[in-house]
Amino acid sequence: MRKSLLLYAFILIALLNIFTYMFYSKEVAFEKERYQKVTKRLKDSLNSVTTKLNDANYFSLENNENAQNYFDSASSEKMIPYEKLIPYVTEKLLDLNANPKGNPYTGQDQIGENKFIINKVKVLNHRWIIADFNDGEIWGEVLLKYFINPDESISFEVNQSVLYQK
Repeated sequence: MRKSLLLYAFILIALLNIFTYMFYSKEVAFEKERYQKVTKRLKDSLNSVTTKLNDANYFSLENNENAQNYFDSASSEKMIPYEKLIPYVTEKLLDLNANPKGNPYTGQDQIGENKFIINKVKVLNHRWIIADFNDGEIWGEVLLKYFINPDESISFEVNQSVLYQK
């Protein structure tokens, strides 16, 4: 009786060990497969986002070698490198928001009691800027030309401006 009880206990323990081993080995394989699927999906998503970002930044001075070469070919000792030009141009344009009548380069006169100010600026190439502006109620966009003067000051010229309906 005692021997058969030990034999049954031994068989039961052996079966539990086999089932436990099988369960954990399958779980490891399942988790590994799941990890590979998630990793592949994340890589695909990252590639998709990278492609969309590259498409969105296609029109930008940072990615336009021809526009960058424009600054290299001019008198290099006086010109600002394009890496420094973008924040410099943006700062100069946003500084004009302090004007009491609003930023003169929105292409719009003050309509209500609030003045138009520029919020966002994107330098498209060596000549054009697109900017978003508003007065708190009315929103619009403006396409500007910019020029770097020999004294390294910057002048702007409104090319086109559009207001959106409320």
